[in-house]
Amino acid sequence: MTILVAGGSGLVGSAIVRELERVNKKVIGISSKDLNLLDRARTFSFIKELKPNVIIDAAAKVGGVGSNNAYPVEFFSQNLQIQTNLMDAAHEAKVEKFLFLGSSCIYPRNCVQPIKEEYLLTGELEETNSAYAVAKIAGIELIKSYRKEYGYSWISAMPTNLYGPNDNFDLENSHVLPALIRKFVEAKRNNSAEVVLWGSGTPLREFLHVDDLAKAVLVCLDKYDSSAQINIGSGVEVSIKDLATKIAEQSGFSGKTIWDGNRPDGTPRKVLDVTKITELGWKPLISLDEGITTTVEWYLENK
Repeated sequence: MTILVAGGSGLVGSAIVRELERVNKKVIGISSKDLNLLDRARTFSFIKELKPNVIIDAAAKVGGVGSNNAYPVEFFSQNLQIQTNLMDAAHEAKVEKFLFLGSSCIYPRNCVQPIKEEYLLTGELEETNSAYAVAKIAGIELIKSYRKEYGYSWISAMPTNLYGPNDNFDLENSHVLPALIRKFVEAKRNNSAEVVLWGSGTPLREFLHVDDLAKAVLVCLDKYDSSAQINIGSGVEVSIKDLATKIAEQSGFSGKTIWDGNRPDGTPRKVLDVTKITELGWKPLISLDEGITTTVEWYLENK
């Protein structure tokens, strides 16, 4: 059995490839250097020739609040094209199993907490990343449609905020946790007296180490078969302010942290209900403190 991981060199895809290799599965990870998924004809040709039994779609245009808010066209259009080209190509090649990875930002901005899967489309989205969210919601719907029309056992999984090795630490378009690591590490190196961070620090977020996600993906492939998306998260929330404190300590930064209230906070609170995935026998093994420590170490060694 051949498993194809699209986006195999990124944060999520590389972790899934590592986990599949660990359990001795035949896995092929591809990145945009191997195949431009925006090229529909090339994508169809590649999938038809490879004939994988399983496709895991970890490929996406991703970024933090700032880049999502600044480039909604790119986040909407490119993600729609990537996931649609890959699913349509998988259908033509009669791929047995397809796992589409989305994001917890698909849920309403002011959603009841913790967020259950059935809360999808029950309220307005967070404006700063609504384009990306709608693209991912469209992916869920396309999975449902393929199941309904062609009887595939294709599934969708919605991870919470992820972090770990191979993350994007670019300050212009990274997510909050890697951005904080880079800011505090550089402040320590430069002997800076202060670090300025976006927003108020009050939003509550949930974080999951990407190695735990990879294990959850394998559980979903083995045990989950439903048209409804399944949440994957730690079930534990932390304020951005407390997160910053943890990262500052791990980075050795002892200066002052200043919060820029003129910058957006994003969704005020977001924690997933992970009952479904835990009932399948999965649970996260890496605590946030441990995960921050190892991710800071990875950044120092590799960046």
